[in-house]
Amino acid sequence: MSICSCLSAQEVSRFSFDIGGGFTQPVGNTGRHLDEGWNAGGGFGYNFNSHVGAMLDLSYNSFGINSATLQNIGFPGGDVHMLSATIDPIVHLNPKGHLDVYVIGGGGLYHRYQEFTQPSVATVTAFDPFFGGFFPVTVPTTEILSSYSVNKPGVNIGAGVALGTKWHGKFFAEARYHRMFISDRHTDYIPVTFGFRW
Repeated sequence: MSICSCLSAQEVSRFSFDIGGGFTQPVGNTGRHLDEGWNAGGGFGYNFNSHVGAMLDLSYNSFGINSATLQNIGFPGGDVHMLSATIDPIVHLNPKGHLDVYVIGGGGLYHRYQEFTQPSVATVTAFDPFFGGFFPVTVPTTEILSSYSVNKPGVNIGAGVALGTKWHGKFFAEARYHRMFISDRHTDYIPVTFGFRW
């Protein structure tokens, strides 16, 4: 009996790691002001058993502010960036199979940084070895006209599929709904992420 229990325990790796990236769709009121963006992130997890674990996830999402919003407020350009650190329980429905379906969700701290910009130019000093000297060069750049950042709690929930073996890791694809609570101006978005978990 104890031998069986020991073998069963060894079948589950206690720790897991993942890394991934993909595209992010702003939704709700957020979707009326922002363009589709992109995401990147990674996580570290602990498996209580083959079906249940918990992940510490770090995620970065970047969006452009859409042209209609920029025209209304009178800025030529702008971006919104979201950084989150969340603790997310994860439940695997078929952890020992080649195709696993899982549900994940939780909450944590969200950081939102937004900036309004305009195209500009800057003068830098360059060196040309052929002519043997330094000279000024004008290069295109982006000037930040205004910026704002805020830290607030948030939650997320979603699901995914993972393909591979439990011994060598699995490729995964998942979608999660995120909400950062900012009084009456919640930030809502759905990252679709593709990555690898081992």
